[in-house]
Amino acid sequence: MATSGQSTDSAWAPFRIAPWFSERVWGYRDLHPWYDRVAEGEPIGEAWLTGDQCIVASGAQSGQRLDALYAKDPEALLGPAAPQSDGSPLLIKVLFVREKLSVQVHPDDAMAQKYGDLRGKTECWYVLDAEAEAEVACGLKPGVTMNEVKTGIETDTLEGCLNMLQVVNGDVIFVDAGTVHAIWPGTILLETQQNCDQTYRMYDYGRGRELHIKKSLEAAKLETRAGKVAPKLLDDRTILMDGEYFLVERIALSGSRTSASLRGDGPAGLQYFFAAAGAAKITGSGFEPVEFSKGGIVAVPAASPEFAVEDLGGLELIRVTPRWPAGSQ
Repeated sequence: MATSGQSTDSAWAPFRIAPWFSERVWGYRDLHPWYDRVAEGEPIGEAWLTGDQCIVASGAQSGQRLDALYAKDPEALLGPAAPQSDGSPLLIKVLFVREKLSVQVHPDDAMAQKYGDLRGKTECWYVLDAEAEAEVACGLKPGVTMNEVKTGIETDTLEGCLNMLQVVNGDVIFVDAGTVHAIWPGTILLETQQNCDQTYRMYDYGRGRELHIKKSLEAAKLETRAGKVAPKLLDDRTILMDGEYFLVERIALSGSRTSASLRGDGPAGLQYFFAAAGAAKITGSGFEPVEFSKGGIVAVPAASPEFAVEDLGGLELIRVTPRWPAGSQ
């Protein structure tokens, strides 16, 4: 995995990350069978898998926060192609949606930087589980004007402006920055996004949370690239989302795969492996095996030693790889 000049000792071997759970009014109280977690206070809506506050749960870096690890040696984690001093580029979450989320919009890079943030928030959703007739709101209906959006906010009729998509297990939805969107009840989603937690709420069903109407209208775009993404089937993997900021793939695994067989065409970089089902084990010379199961995630640094991924039974393996937009160096 490592390129010339990078350390390849076991300090940068693959490591498991412990999830950090975020309370949300629209979430669930019991996250079984995904996680051994029951809410003690407010419902839990999100399991953050790669947040700055997440803790390394195995290996030589065990016990460290992810943000501290990125500060320690960003090149060993991200590879030489990554922009300097950029921290963690991606935030990966599992969303547990029991009630409607707010109707919201995220800023693009330019708007985020205008207000002092490092980056905007483009994201995609992989549907892990969906009840019958589950839906998401993804963009505005064709022909809707910004004045109609403003009127919808003021008169509690904004839902009528939204483009609704029915979703089933395995669907992928791209939500680029500027897309007005929401998630309806009955879905569990794997969300991959730029590492930015900036959300502007347009409408929240009277739940008393802060709204950000002025900024949401500034961020919103009448037309975006958002929508369902058709998977691209290859011999050894399925490309779920090939975007400007991230690549999301479902990896075919019959028994085991070596790191050499998983390499892309570019320089070595960070990879995240997520178990959407079943269980897996990552092994290699010089480091202890790393096991993870449904809902678990493992980071494979750019400077990782060679490794193999083994299917321990029923594995559905998702790989997420950061991408660097042109001119970000």
